[in-house]
Amino acid sequence: MNDSPAECRATAGAAAAPRPQNDPATLREAGEDPERGCLIAHLAELQRSVGRFFARDRSMPLLATTLTMQQLKVVMFLSFAGPASGQELARHLGVGLATVTGIVDRVVAQGLAGRHEDPHDRRVRRVELTEAGRRLTSEIIEAGTGGYIRLLRRLDTETLRTMETVMRKIEDVMREIHAEDAGPAPACC
Repeated sequence: MNDSPAECRATAGAAAAPRPQNDPATLREAGEDPERGCLIAHLAELQRSVGRFFARDRSMPLLATTLTMQQLKVVMFLSFAGPASGQELARHLGVGLATVTGIVDRVVAQGLAGRHEDPHDRRVRRVELTEAGRRLTSEIIEAGTGGYIRLLRRLDTETLRTMETVMRKIEDVMREIHAEDAGPAPACC
C-alpha cells in the first residue's frame, strides 16, 4: 500500500477486480467517496506500520511474558474491569466456563491472580489480580506509552498540535461507538 493522498484522488474513479474485504483497495471502494476510502485504507496501513515498529522491541514486557493469549486476555481484562466472576470472564473471552476455569487456574498458578468469595453472593468466586498481576499489566501499558512518547518527541510542535486535534476527534468518536455498542440504558422501575 503505497498510495499517497494525491494518488488516492488520482485513482478514485478507477474500476478494479473483486478483492477480499480487508484489502485496502476494497476499503477504498466501499464508501460513496473513493478518496475517503483510499485515505482510510492508507491510514489503516500506517497504523499497522506503527504497530510493527513497536513490535520490534523484544524487551517489552508483553513480548517477554510466557502467558498464552487467553491468559493474557484474562489478566488484561481484570486490569481494566477489576475483579470478575468466571461467568463474566467466559462471556468476555467467548468460551465456556470450564475453559475459563483452566485458564484462570494457570494464571493463579503463576501468581498473577487469586480467587476469593464474592462478598455479596457466597456462591460466586471472583478472580482478582495480585500485586504481581497489577505490576505486569502496568509494565505492559507503560512500555507501550514509553515507546510512543519516544516517537512523539521526534515530531515538531506544529505536528504535535495537529495530532492532538485529530486524537481528540478520534476519542470523541470512540466514545460515540462505545455508547452505541452499550445500547440504550435499561428502563428504570
